[in-house]
Amino acid sequence: MNEKSKIAIIGGGSWATAIAKIVLTNADEINWYMRRQEQIDEFLRFSKNPSYLTGVKFDTDRIHFTNDINKLVRTSEILIFATPSPFLKQHLKKLRRKLDNKFILTAIKGIVPDENMIVSDYFEQFYNVPKDNIAVLAGPCHAEEVALERLSYLTIGCTSREKARMVAQRFNTSFIRTSISDDILGIEYSSVMKNIYSVAAGICHGLKYGDNFQAVLISNAIQEMNRFSNATNPMHRDINESAYLGDLLVTAYSKFSRNRLFGSMIGKGYSVKTAQIEMEMIAEGYYATKCIHELNEKYQVSMPIVDSMFEILYNRCSPLMEIRKLTEKLK
Repeated sequence: MNEKSKIAIIGGGSWATAIAKIVLTNADEINWYMRRQEQIDEFLRFSKNPSYLTGVKFDTDRIHFTNDINKLVRTSEILIFATPSPFLKQHLKKLRRKLDNKFILTAIKGIVPDENMIVSDYFEQFYNVPKDNIAVLAGPCHAEEVALERLSYLTIGCTSREKARMVAQRFNTSFIRTSISDDILGIEYSSVMKNIYSVAAGICHGLKYGDNFQAVLISNAIQEMNRFSNATNPMHRDINESAYLGDLLVTAYSKFSRNRLFGSMIGKGYSVKTAQIEMEMIAEGYYATKCIHELNEKYQVSMPIVDSMFEILYNRCSPLMEIRKLTEKLK
């Protein structure tokens, strides 16, 4: 990988669109994979994503679209994955080319279902990508605010600090500040767990708990996150940095948070299925709850909020009763 390596984006949603906007600030051109040809055709016709962040205009002469993932991989050196985690394997199913000589940047804040693996581990174990060729994009960075060019901060996690710096330079713009970290596992697990806690915050909002309780909930959530991170990857980290606490806060409180919205609907009485259908977007926290709950059977970390979310979302326990029990466990 070098400063002129060709960048490709995999995904057609709001986060992928926001990343394209950031990357094109510094790059002359990018490759961009979208699964549906009709989405590509509309994008080219209107110079914007027809379904997401429709206020962002693009110079499509600088974008090479394709719905052929093998062509994309063949013509690119840096692959940025920005799809919902439940769909990752579906996108990779048609892949016939090797990835072990590519640099993978995962912007997926979720866990690969079935395998219960964070995305970086999945690429390492199933596609033989070396650790030094995998990075994680994290931090409090809602796509909607990127579209408005509101100042945001991103952290690039990679075991190679040199490669992390190189990626950070590609993302530095007038509205994006970057930092680097070697805590790739801690950052990735935190990016997954904050979605669970955001669903919890939404449920409590739907049940009409106030700001005082929300503050207690989130302060307990960051402690849970820290305990789990230390159990899975013991190393020195400052859990109060923006890649951990900052991302948790924005996801739990922001009006742009789809996980908070999903939780709020559950708290107001929607079933999981009805909430998912009405949202028409993926709430990563739903899938993350099951994955983290099952992973924690191995680590046995005290995680009462995650346990409560599992009872509500998967065992169909009453949100009212389950949150009432949770209030007795928080400090």
